[in-house]
Amino acid sequence: MIIQKTREEIELMRESALIVSKTLGMIASEIKEGVTTLYLDKLAEEFIRDHGAVPSFLGLYDFPNSLCMSPNAQVVHGIPNNVPLKNGDVISVDCGAFKNGYHGDHAYSFEIGEVAPEVKKLLRITKESLYVGIREFKAGNRVEDVGNAIQKYTEAHGYGVVRELVGHGVGQKMHEEPEMPNYGKRGRGKLFVEGMVVAIEPMINMGTRNIKQLKDGWTILTADGKPSAHFEHDVALVDGKPELLSTFQYIYKALGIESNEEDEFRQVPLVL
Repeated sequence: MIIQKTREEIELMRESALIVSKTLGMIASEIKEGVTTLYLDKLAEEFIRDHGAVPSFLGLYDFPNSLCMSPNAQVVHGIPNNVPLKNGDVISVDCGAFKNGYHGDHAYSFEIGEVAPEVKKLLRITKESLYVGIREFKAGNRVEDVGNAIQKYTEAHGYGVVRELVGHGVGQKMHEEPEMPNYGKRGRGKLFVEGMVVAIEPMINMGTRNIKQLKDGWTILTADGKPSAHFEHDVALVDGKPELLSTFQYIYKALGIESNEEDEFRQVPLVL
């Protein structure tokens, strides 16, 4: 069952989402060659708690940390460790925060130092596909309209769209209905309804769409060892249109990037 949120609930969810956004912005200032993912995970937990929230992922389904940190060929659900990041790495950082009874949940893939051009392109196309998908999250459309748009955009560049892992509804629980696959056929799936909130999150591989799982029970890898990219936003359906609750602007501020990519998805301008 899809759980529709009131405007008041959506604003509470925006607060949780923006705590995640600020956490990822803080990570953007700290993530670099020689830093370990376990160090970044500890920083994130402290930051989330300092903002009156608790880490959503810590203990969720017995996950041991506050961040999922997945470098290079890891798709998602990587467990933070003491291995230093290297020049040329890319890494998906997925974060969640729980405040006022609601979760925020989104992700960004970072570049470490000088990244190969073909990997830069993978990240760029994957992030662009996120917004291509968000544009389809509107009144009258259905779940697979989003997935179809993401699939077409990324497969046109020869990339593999992961099938086994999907986006999802989000609210008082981290994972609510509906599931939001990154592939599909137009006109299929549940109808979007006013007040629903979803996490849309393309997980796109440079090569095969096939994946495998490590023995740790969490880490998902590409089957061919090629890099993967992952970007995620929380989006509400407000007045029949997609309204972003999360933002990458804290990341961009830390990295000195100027972007207006989110403007079309905000009825009220974002104030950092």
